[in-house]
Amino acid sequence: MMEFPAARLVAALATALALTACSANDDQQTTPGSGATLRVNWGGFPESWAPGAEGEAGYTRVPYENLVEVVKGEVKPMLATSWEQTDTALTLKLREGVVFHDGTPFNAEAVKVNLETVRDAPGPYAGPLKVIKSIDATDDLTVTLNLTEPTPSMLTTLSTRATPMTSPKSIADKSIAQTPVGTGPWAYDAGSSTTGTRMTFTAFDRYWGTAPAFKTIALYAIPDDNQAVGALSSGEIDLSDVEPNAIDRLKGTPGMETLMYPAIRNNPMFFDRGPGGVFEDVNVRRAACYALDTATYVKVEPDMAVRSQHFAEGEPGYNPAVTGYTHDLARAKSLAGGKQISFEVLAAPFTQKQNEVYASQLSALGWDVKVQVAPPPQWAATWNSGKYPYGLGANDELTPFDWYQAWFAADAPGNPSGTESPALKAAADAAIQAGATPEANALWAEVTKVIADEALTCAHIAGQETLAWNSAKVTGVAAPANAWEPNLVNYRDLKPAGA
Repeated sequence: MMEFPAARLVAALATALALTACSANDDQQTTPGSGATLRVNWGGFPESWAPGAEGEAGYTRVPYENLVEVVKGEVKPMLATSWEQTDTALTLKLREGVVFHDGTPFNAEAVKVNLETVRDAPGPYAGPLKVIKSIDATDDLTVTLNLTEPTPSMLTTLSTRATPMTSPKSIADKSIAQTPVGTGPWAYDAGSSTTGTRMTFTAFDRYWGTAPAFKTIALYAIPDDNQAVGALSSGEIDLSDVEPNAIDRLKGTPGMETLMYPAIRNNPMFFDRGPGGVFEDVNVRRAACYALDTATYVKVEPDMAVRSQHFAEGEPGYNPAVTGYTHDLARAKSLAGGKQISFEVLAAPFTQKQNEVYASQLSALGWDVKVQVAPPPQWAATWNSGKYPYGLGANDELTPFDWYQAWFAADAPGNPSGTESPALKAAADAAIQAGATPEANALWAEVTKVIADEALTCAHIAGQETLAWNSAKVTGVAAPANAWEPNLVNYRDLKPAGA
């Protein structure tokens, strides 16, 4: 849950007034039956709803759908009903009779427009789609992605929040940035929404699938955790993400339930590692890694756990030989060689504490690290843009190919320096060429080791998302099927209490 500074109290008060004003009307709708409204808070709306923009899954998964979904590691149909993949192409057959909320047909041309938009945008999700050299809309219901190299992870990428299907008409006129238009069971209702406070999505009567139990989803942007807990306790909202320490505060509220699920993988990135950059020297990066003490940080964050690397044991890309950089200040100082370094890092309210702890730890090397705090939309659009030489954010890539293409390849969006060592390129090229062969996993594990050895990133942490809800209003809440997506619930599984 986001903890905003005092400067945001005016916005928080405005949200509270808006909640009070609409709660009576919402309560009338939140009774069991086809007219029920689910009121959900995730803290802050996306800066843009356009494909390729970074947005929290808790919001984007309401109006948008993907070509496929991954459930318990298995790829299943969604807007695509079947597919065939080779080393050079992925061909998908699309679902017939699907339309976007604005009436535009969903077809092969729409898929082409969406994927090209994400691939060609400067946003965080472009990297894994760079492998698509061209897209052929063979007929209305057949689309082929022509690949520059074997990409067995492409279907997984098409299941993530990186590749939602949005209206090509809205993309063309650029209205998609502020007005989401997808194919999901709920369509945006501007007339029932309040700018900056509440976005209302109502049942789409031309939806291709089974209608969910809740007719309306009202999404809120309550930035302050204390205020969100108060809104839950008073019945003004039905479900929200909260900080773990809120669980005890909610125990006395009748019907209140909570759960935690693994959703966050974060780590600092050294962006300015090109010629003359702050982090050009690998020993300076290693010094930073040895100076960072994640074990100390997680002692004050009960929902966080120290990890040695991005991937967990059993996942492709995991390498048991990678043990991470255990805190060793003497070694860090030796590697730093007395270099005086000064830089700024941009934090969101929900990463401020972690950034400040890390800045304090890096100051033990004699470095001057200043932490700036920005609202979540501004932070999401800027922290990894290259404006700042160092940044801390979530890495939700599910495959080693996607992780490499997103952050470490020479042309990766998360690598603004454009720098890639020959060793890393050679290791990644070998893994890519292995495709889906039995040797591929070991080769991707070697890529993970090169990334660790070169200290391109370190201080890996995995975190839990905490959900709280009023079981007198909503049932069926569980950890989302989508892996490593914070701020999310399986909306279609939810039902009004008593329904």
